Parts: sequence; structure tokens; C-alpha cells
Amino acid sequence: MAITLKANQRKDLKHSTTRELRYQGDVPGVVYGKDKEPVTVAVNSIELLKTVRDEGKNAIISLDIDGGNTVNVMLHEYQIDPLKDVLIHADFYIVNMSEEMDVEVPIHLEGEAAGSKEGGVLQQPLYELAVRAKPGDIPEEIVINVSELNIGDNVMVSDLKESRNYEITEDENTTIVSVTPPEEMPEEPDTDNADEEPEVINQKGDADESEDDESKE
Repeated sequence: MAITLKANQRKDLKHSTTRELRYQGDVPGVVYGKDKEPVTVAVNSIELLKTVRDEGKNAIISLDIDGGNTVNVMLHEYQIDPLKDVLIHADFYIVNMSEEMDVEVPIHLEGEAAGSKEGGVLQQPLYELAVRAKPGDIPEEIVINVSELNIGDNVMVSDLKESRNYEITEDENTTIVSVTPPEEMPEEPDTDNADEEPEVINQKGDADESEDDESKE
């Protein structure tokens, strides 16, 4: 189900007007799509961030522009001021609810691996999964339970269940999560005899003694 978010069309694109919008708590944005003319809008930044936080980055948003023109969109890109940590711009992409689209869906690991309890190291090389689905069928996240993974076990894309209404386009040989053996500690050097002085062999002295013995003969 799409989440409704109100937006106002922006016609005055002056920098001073844009600054005033941000000061009031709104974020300027652009709505665009295939064969659609871009429309400049402004939405409440707090409501937008709350929607993304609660529903995920692939959430379908029913954007109500000026209280009448409603379009289904997804948040495509956004910019945050690194100094003030506030949202300063957002791009919305108009989606066709009957057409499939390619997106990246976050992966969430659930449980504690059995191998981790034995000292194994849980590693997750893949954090997002490429899928293809209609907008209404895109999952918020893909949950993988790792409780039964022992040391040496792994979960690959090919291991995911087939009962779903979306297509996984990720390479099926890609490892999502694994439990590796604990790293072996390097052996400590033997320091018991470290203080003992090494035996000195005076080869020259031995040679001199041999020469003396030969001269006496």
C-alpha cells in the first residue's frame, strides 16, 4: 500500500525562495519519469525522512501535488548537507505499478549463528540483493535466519527460497553470509633459553693447535 505524502509545486526557483523553503522545514525536489515532464515540488523534510525510515528506501509514495494531482513515486536520490546533517534535495521517480523494475533490496540477518558461539567469525559480503518486481511487490527487506549456520557453512543466493513474487537477478553463486573458522594465533617463540649465551667455537684456535702439534712431530 502506498504512503501518501503531500507536496506543493514550486514555480519560483530563485535561490532565496529555495533557502526560505528549507528554513520552513521543506525540502525542494523534482518529480520525473519516463515520457513525463519534470515537475519541481517541495515536501516536508521530516515527513519524507520518517516515511523512508519506516517503510524503506523502496517504498511506494503516493505524492499528492497541490491537493489534486496524485502520482505514485519512489525516492530515487536525495542529498544531505554534510555539515548541518539536513535533507537539502530529493528526486522522485514516477513508477508504473503494472511494470517490473530493477531495485536493490537490503538484506537483514536474523538470529545468532551456532558457529559464532563456538568462536567462528560471521561475515556478510553482500548487504543488498538485486531483484526485479512490480513496484507493489518489492519487499522492504530480505530476511535470512543464520541461527543454524555452523563453522564452515554459508548462504548463497542460490539457497534462497523460490516462493516469492519477485525475481532475484543477483548472480546465484554470490555468497551472502558465511561463518569462517577463528583465526589461529601465531605460536609464541621459545624464550626459555633466550638468556643462555651461544657456544663459541674458536676455529682459528683449533687450527693453531693443530699446527703446533704438527710442528712438534
